[in-house]
Parts: sequence; C-alpha cells; structure tokens
Amino acid sequence: MVGSFGVAIVGCGAIGLKRAQALGAGAHLVACADVALERAEALARSFPGAVAYGDWRSVLDLSDVHVVIVATTNQALSEVSQQAALAGKHVLVEKPAARYCDELKEIITASKQSGVQVRVGFNHRYHPAFRKARSLFESGVLGEMMFVRARYGHGGRVGYDREWRANPTLSGGGELIDQGVHLIDLARWFLGDFTTVMGSAHTYFWDMPVDDNAFMMLKTAQKKTAFLHVSCTEWKNLFSFEIYGRDAKLHIDGLGGSYGVERLAFYKMLPQMGPPETTIWEYPMGDDSWRVEFAEFLEDIQKGRSPAANLADALAVLEIVEKIYLESNYDHCA
Repeated sequence: MVGSFGVAIVGCGAIGLKRAQALGAGAHLVACADVALERAEALARSFPGAVAYGDWRSVLDLSDVHVVIVATTNQALSEVSQQAALAGKHVLVEKPAARYCDELKEIITASKQSGVQVRVGFNHRYHPAFRKARSLFESGVLGEMMFVRARYGHGGRVGYDREWRANPTLSGGGELIDQGVHLIDLARWFLGDFTTVMGSAHTYFWDMPVDDNAFMMLKTAQKKTAFLHVSCTEWKNLFSFEIYGRDAKLHIDGLGGSYGVERLAFYKMLPQMGPPETTIWEYPMGDDSWRVEFAEFLEDIQKGRSPAANLADALAVLEIVEKIYLESNYDHCA
C-alpha cells in the first residue's frame, strides 16, 4: 500500500493514548472506539478528522481503516482482534493478546483465513537498551547462550486490588499474565523455545483472587535456562534483565520513569578472566518503543512479512502461563 495507513484504536485508555501518539508519519487516526464513549471522544478531539464510537464493531465497517489497534482490557482482546481480522483489517493487539490459549487460537484461525498481518504488542523488545542488546547478541560477541536472569516489579497503589487487573474474568490472571508475559517473551527471544516449565504463582499481599508474585524456571531442550520473577509487591519499581553467554554478559537495568534511567551494560570476558572489560550505554530520553514497534509493523504490512512478535510467540508465552497457573491451582479465568 502507498500513502498513509488509516488506523482505528479500540480501547482508549492510557495504552490507547500511547498508541495514538506513536502512529508516526506513516499512519493517521481515523476512528477510536471505547465502551465509555467519552474516552473515545476525548482521544478523537486530539486528532483532527478522527471519529469516536461507543461500539467497536462500527470501526470495522470503515473502508479507510486499514489497521486496528486493540488496547482493551484482556477479556475483549481476542474477540475484537478476531473480528477485525475477519473484516480484512491488519491488527496490532496488546499483550497478552488473549486470556488463554483457546482464545488466542481463534485469532490465529481468523488471520489465516483473511491473510492479514497480526502483531502482538510486546513493546519491551523495542526499548533502546533491548534493541542494542539484540544487535550485540546477533553479532555473536556473547558466545553460546547459557542463561537469563530477570526481575520485573512494581508496588501497586491504593485500591490496586479492586482494579480490573485484580478481576480474573477481566484480566485472565494477575502479575504473571501482566508483567510476566514480557519477561517470558524476552527470555524466549534470546534463548529459544522452552520445553521444561516450572513455576509458582501466589498471592502474598493484595486482597485479590489473582497472583501478586510469580516465579519461573524455564529450560530449553539444550538446558538453557531462564530464572524469572515478577511482582506487584516490589515497593520500589524494578526492572533487571541479565543475559549470560560463555564469552560475555549483558545487563539491562531500568525502563525509564519510575523504573530508573534505562541502561545497558556489556561485560566482556578477558582471556585471563578476572574483572571484565565493561561498556555502558545510558538512554535517558523518553520511551520510543511504541513508535519504533509500530513503524516496523507498517513495514511488515507493506512487505507482506510475518511480524517479529507474532501470534505464535504469544501462544508460546500463554502456554507457559497456563501451565504455571495450573500447577499453582489458579483458575486464572474464573
């Protein structure tokens, strides 16, 4: 397609706003929809020519909508994405893309039937520190991969246990399906598919029927291992992602904002071992991951290529989530 892509955003909360602000020069906002019409109207007012709707189905009939961004609460992700795909629209659906695997498979079927592109919003891959880390990884300087160790957490806020994320019907689970899916996706990105899944999800603090902490040990067939912990009892927001190769280590720390300045440390082993050669990059600028991710999606559509973060990736992640919830006796979609 030549020219600017017309975009509809379904779900006009904080993430919908971020997506609208990150469309870039290759796209423009045509329509926005939200069950709370006033939210859709508020978003539309900031984008000349955009029209607000209270029913998301209305945007699927618009011929000038080429891409639908689905930024709803989790229980609606699958239905909206599936119907958008069947209507011939390309789709960017926010992680986790569905509450459970069967829902996600419905999107896969619809996208194959219509031949549209579907990208899953694993935007952490596009943070500048991760873009640099991936470049170093692909250059081979880390040597053979050994393991990943990562922690991701926040402290919630007053009333957090009464918000939609604490309702399993709406969210599909707690911290594991919220921040946990990012860590699982990133670990797979560097280590490959996990064939052994061990983990535990538990509620320690918040008065809610979903987990506030999850612990995972995931192994590939070659025994490359990911040790992951996600938490919403992390009273000081934290992001730490360490990638260990035989020849060097990478450490991403911080995500900007309340998580601290985003930085990447590269520790290169010397022949004599001992203290490593160290290089550090800092990224104090604003988060551009949303813009970079969406620009790549437009390129995916133009070139007819499968997105780098796709439905197969989301399914692999959700399969791990479901197994851990089953082992932890959580009915995560009760």
